[in-house]
Amino acid sequence: MNAPTDITHLLPTVAQREVPADFIAALQARFGAQCSTALAVREQHGRDESTFTVPPPAAVVFAQSTQDVADAVALCAQHKVPVIPFGVGSSLEGHLLAVQGGISIDVGRMDKVLSINAEDLTVTVQPGVTRKALNEAVKSEGLFFPIDPGADASIGGMTATRASGTNAVRYGTMRENVLALEVVTARGEVLRTGTRAKKSSAGYDLTRLMVGSEGTLGVITEVTLKLYPLPEAISAAICSFPTIEAAVRTVIQVIQLGVPIARCELIDANTVRMVNAHSKLGLREEHMLLMEFHGSPASVQEQAETVQEIASEFGGNAFEWATTPEERTRLWTARHNAYFAAIQSKPGCRAVSTDTCVPISRLADCLLDSVAEADAAGLPYFLVGHVGDGNFHFGYLIDPDSAEERRIAEALNVKLVARALRLEGTCTGEHGVGLHKMGFLLDEAGAGAVEMMRTIKRALDPDNILNPGKIFAL
Repeated sequence: MNAPTDITHLLPTVAQREVPADFIAALQARFGAQCSTALAVREQHGRDESTFTVPPPAAVVFAQSTQDVADAVALCAQHKVPVIPFGVGSSLEGHLLAVQGGISIDVGRMDKVLSINAEDLTVTVQPGVTRKALNEAVKSEGLFFPIDPGADASIGGMTATRASGTNAVRYGTMRENVLALEVVTARGEVLRTGTRAKKSSAGYDLTRLMVGSEGTLGVITEVTLKLYPLPEAISAAICSFPTIEAAVRTVIQVIQLGVPIARCELIDANTVRMVNAHSKLGLREEHMLLMEFHGSPASVQEQAETVQEIASEFGGNAFEWATTPEERTRLWTARHNAYFAAIQSKPGCRAVSTDTCVPISRLADCLLDSVAEADAAGLPYFLVGHVGDGNFHFGYLIDPDSAEERRIAEALNVKLVARALRLEGTCTGEHGVGLHKMGFLLDEAGAGAVEMMRTIKRALDPDNILNPGKIFAL
């Protein structure tokens, strides 16, 4: 437990701005019942899945249209009041917290699928549509949207954090799958970026600028996405390994051989135990890879046979197949619920979670050293990873009332991120920066790049009202 004690750079700086009474009155006059100042509502919108605790926003506006968002932001701009977009509240890095006060704009009621263009493989949705609702809406067209973070997150939130998920190894992240946006700027103006065309070289790429901006450059009110045909054949498999290294070496060889695997997830033995208890599965409680193959029946069989052969070279055993939709759904639901399974394993705990991503060739080095440090620290933890693209997640389970456990967990986080950066990786593969990773952005991007980000922020949001106190300090 000889961990660094200085974790102050990981904690939020709370500097509440004044929210004038006449502003709240104007908000209530415009929105009526769509605006709430009830404490319970404000507290619900003033927390997420992170371990940070800050005062809640002064009010919550439940937007039902782009015009609602524009009017709310325009009022905030007039009074220089911060505004924080809110989807479903599944952020892990403190994105939703009102560290400088202000109001929350809840876009959950903006949940319409506006258009499905099956011939072009595109769909346009409002930001409150969740990933599961989107897939339900396009399923009848023989299509699906593959990006699947662990929570049933909103498309607006997924876009704002540049999220990914278990399918990223084959289908990419939100960065590759967002074609166009409608965004409300800091002045309350409505801006459209991009088109439904699959490529464009016209001017600056404002769409990519907004994707991953975490609500600091604009409030997303509409998203146009790529869709994909449902695969003709799908098969999933579980393979157990004697060590984490054996599982990771298998993945590295699979990727280097160009096998077009659709999903490739690592779950360590400890996390398998948690998942079994939570989801009532009977999985072998060993380190395992959970994989999925998409394509024609012949190509799926060829992919599976190739991976099985590679796995056997590294001691992989007990290949178990899930070929029916029900079996696959049960497995992937259990995987997506790993975070909640871990929380349930230690009643009353909170998880200090983090994610990093490294080049696939450096994955084994990064993972093994991180596991050794976590074991030595003595805190219970869970480990899962989208290891097909070098991304993995640690969650350290702590007593929220124990400053010492928090210190140890954050110190482990510091070491893990520093290791990833040394190995030419990133401090966050998909969670985003939010509050928790602000201290690492300078180390990763460098002073020049961060200052360029600040310059863009100041140009687009001169009064710093859009989700202030996130990504970097101003």
